[in-house]
Formats: sequence, C-alpha cells, structure tokens
Amino acid sequence: MSLRWAGVILDEAQNIKNPDTKQSQAVRAVRADYRAALTGTPVENHVGDLWSIMDFLNPEFLGTKEQFKRDFLVPIQAYRDPDATEQLARITKPFILRRLKTDRSIISDLPEKLEMKVFCALTAEQGELYESVVEEAERKIRDAEGIERRGVILATLSKLKQVCNHPAHYLGDGSGLAKRSGKLTRLTEMLEEVTPAGDSSLVFTQFAEWGHMLRNHLQRRLAREIPFLHGGTSKADRDRMVERFQAGQGAPVLLLSLRAGGAGLNLTPARHVVHYDRRRNPPAAGRPAVPAAARAGPAPAASPRAGAAARVGVAAGRRAGRRRAPRASGRPPRRSTARPGPSCCTGPRRSTSRGAPR
Repeated sequence: MSLRWAGVILDEAQNIKNPDTKQSQAVRAVRADYRAALTGTPVENHVGDLWSIMDFLNPEFLGTKEQFKRDFLVPIQAYRDPDATEQLARITKPFILRRLKTDRSIISDLPEKLEMKVFCALTAEQGELYESVVEEAERKIRDAEGIERRGVILATLSKLKQVCNHPAHYLGDGSGLAKRSGKLTRLTEMLEEVTPAGDSSLVFTQFAEWGHMLRNHLQRRLAREIPFLHGGTSKADRDRMVERFQAGQGAPVLLLSLRAGGAGLNLTPARHVVHYDRRRNPPAAGRPAVPAAARAGPAPAASPRAGAAARVGVAAGRRAGRRRAPRASGRPPRRSTARPGPSCCTGPRRSTSRGAPR
C-alpha cells in the first residue's frame, strides 16, 4: 500500500485479537506515522489477545508470537505466575491509557451499575433433557480422542445451554413455549413488572434462532411489537430500530443477539439489561453487550422483585462434568467473574525494538 497516513486509530481493537485473520493483516498493512487502538475488552479469550493489539501498535515490542507465548502466555494462563503478570503489566503500562468507570474524577454523574444473578430452577422436562444430553455426551467422550473429544465437549455445552433456554430451543420442533422453562418464566415476569412502569429494557441472547422464538413469545405476552436486532438485520433496519428505541418510540423492550448488538451501540434509555444466556467466556462477551445503558443511561430503577438493576443475568443449569443433572428444584452454582481490562491502548510506531526487556 503506497499511501501513507499521518495516523491510524483503530476502534473496537479486540477484533484483531487473532493476528492471522485477513482483517488483522489488512490493518497492519496500513502505513502511518503513529497508531492508536481503543477497546473495552483488550483480553477477550486469553492474554495472547493483548499481544496482538500491542504488536499492531509497536511491532515486535513484546517479541514474536512464539516468544510471547513462552515468556507470558503459558506462565500467566497455565500457571498464574505472578512474576510474569507483573512484568507484562510493567512493560505495557507506559502505552496504556486506562479509564475506569469507578473513577468519579472522569465522569462524576455516572450512575451505579447494579448487577444481579437470577437463578432459575429447571422444569421437570428440562431436567430430563439435561440428563439425557449428559449421558449421551459421556458415551461419546469414552470413545473419542484428541480434537474429536474436544468437539464433543463443546457441542455438549451448546446443547445444555439450549436445554436451559427452553426445551423447544433444543428440540427445534416448533412446540409451544409457555410454562416449560424456568428462565423464560422468570424473564417474562421481570419484563411484565418493569415495562408498565415505563422502564426500557435490553434483552441479549447468544442464539439467533432462539431470539426469533423469544420475540414471538414476548410479543404475545406484552401485547406489543418487539424488535430483534441480529446478524441478519440490514443496516437500514438496524439504524431504524436504534433510532426508535433512543427516541422512546414503539416497544420499550429491544431484543439483541450478542454478536450483532454486543459492540458499537449506544442505547442510553435502557434502565435494565438482561442476559438470557451467556457465551462460554461471559466476562469478555458480556462487557461490550452492556453498552451505554450503564455508561450513560439514566439512574437504575427499582423493580418490585428483581431489585434495582442495570444488568440482570438470568441463568439456569450447571457446569458440565458432573454425572448427575440438576432436578427441577436444583440450584446451579455461581459463575465466576473477571475484572475488566484496560479501556484504551495507545502507542507510537516502533520498528527497532526486538522484544520486550527481560
């Protein structure tokens, strides 16, 4: 590329976390005097994501990918090495401008974000399906090896999440939804509580196919049209949905898929954000999916049952790996949460350094 720019500013920089994609390679090919990267999730999957962003800013400053894996990725991810963690933080700190939402000197009028985990019991039907999925997975895992075994485990996790969402989601038979899922029942109750009070809500789901089913159900229960923003939504329809929601026109509930609605949206009127299901990496997937509702939205409102909430996580089921599935009255374990990473990474162009200092 012969054209040279004064600078390149990369927004949503987590999208180049994989340096081998065509998108990452195209960005790196742009010539400029300086580079800057902005991201709310510099580490989505593992600390190697940070290497990719820093390598875009300052090529080879943290060494080659192989060197970084040996010196930082493996010690930090596999062994939780405090020395490697401290060294990486010390090396990268001069190039990172980090904004914390808890810093009142930056945004003095930012309302508190209150998070809740709402645990929902599986119905008898869900419990039976859950146990059958686990038993089937155990049979397949016994006969599988290597990458095939990993594939069985990942596929099983997706199936269990579908069961926890709703039996009809897992079965794909187009059957009715009412009174068959603990999560769906609780979600419906929550929206029926906050919507008459004039509160706006965002509802996120990982699965687009479930989003369409959920939309039909909520439209019937709330007696109003519910827009669904997903990967197949055209840009014109997307812009229209966002504009109407921002203006307070139409339904006060906006349904979104995590992938389509998880980044690049400012939906400031929302007082409540509900994650109906979460991806396998909930801290990274969830942070961008709670857009400006917590950053710049109105103060949280009180819900009669759910309490004051800016984000409510609705969860059901339990972690895979145990032999017995939860019964209808079972209570799933709590999931851990991770601390958010830096909000902004910047760095001047450097081409002479050959790896990070030891």
